[in-house]
Amino acid sequence: MRRRDFIKLSAGLGAGLGAASLAPISPARAQTKAVFKAADVQPVGYPTVAAVESMGKKLAEATQGRLSIQTYPSAQLGAEKETIEQTQIGAIQMLRVSAGAVGPIVDDINVVNMPFLFKNVAQSWKMMDGEIGQELLDKITASPNANLVGLCWMDSGARSFYNTKHPIKSIADIHGLKLRVIGNPIFIDMVNALGGNGIAMGYDQVFSSLQTGVIDGAENNPPSYVFSNHYTAAKYYSLTEHLIIPEILCFSKRSWTALSADDQALIKKFAREAQLEERELWKKYETTAMEKAKAAGCEIVEIADKKPFQDAVKPVWDKYGPKYQAMIQRIQAL
Repeated sequence: MRRRDFIKLSAGLGAGLGAASLAPISPARAQTKAVFKAADVQPVGYPTVAAVESMGKKLAEATQGRLSIQTYPSAQLGAEKETIEQTQIGAIQMLRVSAGAVGPIVDDINVVNMPFLFKNVAQSWKMMDGEIGQELLDKITASPNANLVGLCWMDSGARSFYNTKHPIKSIADIHGLKLRVIGNPIFIDMVNALGGNGIAMGYDQVFSSLQTGVIDGAENNPPSYVFSNHYTAAKYYSLTEHLIIPEILCFSKRSWTALSADDQALIKKFAREAQLEERELWKKYETTAMEKAKAAGCEIVEIADKKPFQDAVKPVWDKYGPKYQAMIQRIQAL
């Protein structure tokens, strides 16, 4: 059976389970043993995957094995778009997904997808750990369109451009490059404003597209660049750091409603711990990724003056910024 056919079959089965979970829940059923499927497009050992695995061990220990998590890394259950859809219907219970992919579903989340929003990664941590971070997670949970519960944030560093053609040292070097982005209009407009050609594409298609020339490059953080093997095809990595997009750990709302209040509180507690644990894992993983890229002969380009890039994306801010203005001011004041 082809993977996509399998995914569709799983989704169909999940829809039935999801519908069942909407029925009144008895106290006995609320205590039923459950294994939660947790999807991630990243490989084994990646900080987000490792943090969810650790969360699963804590959950199993706290419930004497009644509740546990089975992780499915490396896009085993599909790309981000597919796994979002499966989580919405309850075929998958937990999903680590980029805020870039959640923005088109819950518009309020797009505030963190604005280019050059954060001064640095440390400022994004303050957003995640504080009142604003919780408000945004609550907006996911409250959204009637999402069918998701926002559990916690996870760090994913800063994103930069990489390509197969030449080093990007200035905006002029982006001109005409076909660059993959997450399927969010903000990101497509951002690349176009910089003079490139923004192409929305699933993460699972990036490596082969770099190899075959379907795209000239992409943009992502160092671990994704290296540990998904993109660095073997695209040797030029330029530290534009144009986006600092957090990751989000979500739970299927359909599956969530079947849990007791105590179990929900326990999952939220361990999710918060995973948020902080993943951050420490990320710091080490990012350093390792950069060392590996340099050892492989990749050209890492420092961008001393980012102001020309910031100025170039002003049309993006003019188009999308006004509706998020109040939240943008709160974030930038951190």
